[in-house]
Amino acid sequence: MVLEQLLIYGAVTLFCLGVLWIYLKKLKKTSKEVEAKIEQAKQDGLFEPISLHPVIDLGTCIQSGACVLACPEKDILGIVNGRAALINASQCIGHGACFHACPVEAISLVIGTEKRGVDLPHVNQDFETNVPGMYIAGELGGMGLIKNSVEQGEAAVESIVKSGLSKKNAGYDLVIVGAGPAGISASLTAKKHGLNFLTLEQESLGGTVYNFPRSKVVMTAPMDIPLFKKVKLFETSKKELLDLWQEALAKNGIQIREQAKVDQITSAADGFTVALASGEKIQAQRVLLAIGRRGTPRKLGIPGEELEKVAYKVLEPEMISNKRIVVVGGGDSAIEAALALAEQNNVILSYRGEAFSRLKPKNRENLERGRNLKQLEVMLQSNLVRITEAQVEFKHSNGKPSENIENDLVFIFAGGELPTDFLKKAGIEITTRFGYTVRKHKH
Repeated sequence: MVLEQLLIYGAVTLFCLGVLWIYLKKLKKTSKEVEAKIEQAKQDGLFEPISLHPVIDLGTCIQSGACVLACPEKDILGIVNGRAALINASQCIGHGACFHACPVEAISLVIGTEKRGVDLPHVNQDFETNVPGMYIAGELGGMGLIKNSVEQGEAAVESIVKSGLSKKNAGYDLVIVGAGPAGISASLTAKKHGLNFLTLEQESLGGTVYNFPRSKVVMTAPMDIPLFKKVKLFETSKKELLDLWQEALAKNGIQIREQAKVDQITSAADGFTVALASGEKIQAQRVLLAIGRRGTPRKLGIPGEELEKVAYKVLEPEMISNKRIVVVGGGDSAIEAALALAEQNNVILSYRGEAFSRLKPKNRENLERGRNLKQLEVMLQSNLVRITEAQVEFKHSNGKPSENIENDLVFIFAGGELPTDFLKKAGIEITTRFGYTVRKHKH
């Protein structure tokens, strides 16, 4: 009897040890795979975070894997030696899904790193800046994800309403600057509260989203659009998203004033004076800035850049054909534009660096395919130094002599400039943050 029990216990023990051995072996294999991905990300320049990203408390993490499964972007997080780790950190766009999914609250959401600071305006928990009555929501405040921006636009207006508005003021209760996700959400919320408000957009409805390439897929999550409905858009096109916002605004009788660039905002006796580039001046009790971080496209500062053949975005690449085109830039926007234009045109992609870094894996793959199929020409270590009506001039840093090339159109993707001067003139303080925590775990 005793021998029989010993045999049973022994068999159970061996079975458990076998299961544990298989589990540990699988765990070790997974760790090696993730470590290889991290090393590849470092080589590709994708390991260093560039925006809002998760920071893991390794002392608290229990390897539930919930954060890995929750991330919609995939391969941002992985498990190494029983703990969560960042892989392609620069691809993180701040969903925050990992933060909410972690069962032990071991994740904080952080902007900037110890080495790389991010310029952020001073904003308190109610979205009010250091200038009383002036608020900021969305990308400018560091939260660029569409869902986050929608939530912030609504919350900012709720704070404005709670702050108390004078009914005797002759101007607008609120002027909203920017009609991207945050500005549209803020407009709908202002309508809900019966505010006398005006929304200004320097380009077209949609803000940053409007400038996405036409076929670009917007990755987002379920979001509540004020005065409209809760929508689930995990994958949608730019057009579908813009149509949705148009429908929400039209349903509530809201009109956005487009092509209305704000030059300056100054404090007035009973609020603010908003001065437009057209010369018009608008009075408001409160101002909400819902503009993007990039502000004005960064220019190269070279002769000929003011010519009509030069542009800083491509809205409908399918409408351009049989042209000799130069695309300048090394980021995802430049790659996507060059590939789209190369379908019907002769395209040169010029980049000053020795190699492309921080590219989304899909863009890198498509670019390599395009180069191999000779769909476009890639000129690395090249600098565009002059533009004329018929040509462009390049200087090369790899020993090649300067050259002039026949050309019809130039598209420049050199990023954008944070509207620092505009903000400082309005009195808003700008601080460079290194590893600034936006949402913190409780442990």
